[in-house]
Amino acid sequence: QVQLVESGGGLVQAGGSLRLSCAASGRIFSTYAMGWFRQAPGKERESVATINWNGGSTYYADSVKGRFTISRDNSKNTGYLQMNSLKPEDTAVYYCARGPLYTSVATPTLREYGNWGQGTQVTVSS
Repeated sequence: QVQLVESGGGLVQAGGSLRLSCAASGRIFSTYAMGWFRQAPGKERESVATINWNGGSTYYADSVKGRFTISRDNSKNTGYLQMNSLKPEDTAVYYCARGPLYTSVATPTLREYGNWGQGTQVTVSS
């Protein structure tokens, strides 16, 4: 069973940057896709960025393309989300989750992800 713990959230001004980390327990992290998702108050959880097991495929929501970068270091059992040019509308709780096993394509479909972390708050002030 993979357990995920997010970190790196905080308060930042618009235009600033944050780097989120997702630390995974267990040696099988490297065999699964992983993804970053967010949920703002009163809104549904949405996909932000996902990456397949070896980093060969990534997906980005249109709202973050060109600003966010997802990556992973399987030797460290850790995934990352580099967020640049942050906007107030990026304010949300960000979650990482484990995706499908050994997929060649990074799927953005929420229901394919599990082992959700506890989330980390990102607040962008205007």
